[in-house]
Amino acid sequence: MTDLKATKILVPGSINPDTFETLKATFDVRHLPSRNIADLPEEERPAILGVAGFNNVPAKLMDALPNLEIVANFGVGYDGVDANHAASKGIMVTNTPDVLTEEVADTALGLTLMTLRDLGRAEQYLRAGRWESDGPFPLTQTTLRGRTAGIMGLGRIGLAIATRLEAFGVRVAYHNRTKRDDVAYAYHDTLKSLAEAVDLLVIAAPGGASTDKAVDAEVLKALGPKGVLINIGRGTTVDEEALIVALKDGTIQAAGLDVFEKEPKVPQGLLDAPNAVLLPHVASASRHTRKAMGDLLVENLKLWFSGQDVVTPVAEVTRTGLKRRG
Repeated sequence: MTDLKATKILVPGSINPDTFETLKATFDVRHLPSRNIADLPEEERPAILGVAGFNNVPAKLMDALPNLEIVANFGVGYDGVDANHAASKGIMVTNTPDVLTEEVADTALGLTLMTLRDLGRAEQYLRAGRWESDGPFPLTQTTLRGRTAGIMGLGRIGLAIATRLEAFGVRVAYHNRTKRDDVAYAYHDTLKSLAEAVDLLVIAAPGGASTDKAVDAEVLKALGPKGVLINIGRGTTVDEEALIVALKDGTIQAAGLDVFEKEPKVPQGLLDAPNAVLLPHVASASRHTRKAMGDLLVENLKLWFSGQDVVTPVAEVTRTGLKRRG
């Protein structure tokens, strides 16, 4: 039986504190705060059998660890992990889907309501004493009522968002790489077509080359002057410069964003936009959900090093039928 406490796991950069403590209690953890593999002495590298990271495990890091068996990613999105390279080297890659679906979908609805009803500014108005001094907060110019929502990325999270929007009486359409056979929502085979058909566009798609800057000036123009953009997927999916222009010149009405291209840096043009609601990537950021994500990450590592099937392998390695070496 594998001695887990003697199994060396590398943690590059930061990770959820609860998860870090569980990892240290379960494995022999080597923390690399800089994420720079050059800072890990070469003599230590052969002992590393697993990596537990937060969406930043490039091919270079994998190649520097000659006996690496598994990369356990903290998060459902793993565009920062070179999973194809891992699969080609026989390295398992896992992520943490499902356990954060409901939290992210809840946040998406909250962000949508904040954006449409200007709730953040309304609270600031009250706290500043202006309700008493200046009278009622001005009527909001936008509402969820009567809208049609389009969802880019009808996966687990996108579907959970769609279900919530339906409960709010909102019509739903979607764009995916392929049409789903298990939903009745209207399908659009291009993002532009979806944007033309709706006035609330919710981005729940993963990052990566296939979605990079997919929401560009053309899509924003198709969304139109009454259109609202919500992004809880990946910041790279939206052309931020085009969005800044669209918000400023009225191409679209408003935007609510929880993710950005170069986090934690947010473009000044977005910070200055009065019709943008900005959150610091908090969609899954409750202790409850982050603990569940961490528990799944650790469970995948434990199963792998016990010679059992992991719970949530990513698609790139699933296609190879990869099993534990030895």
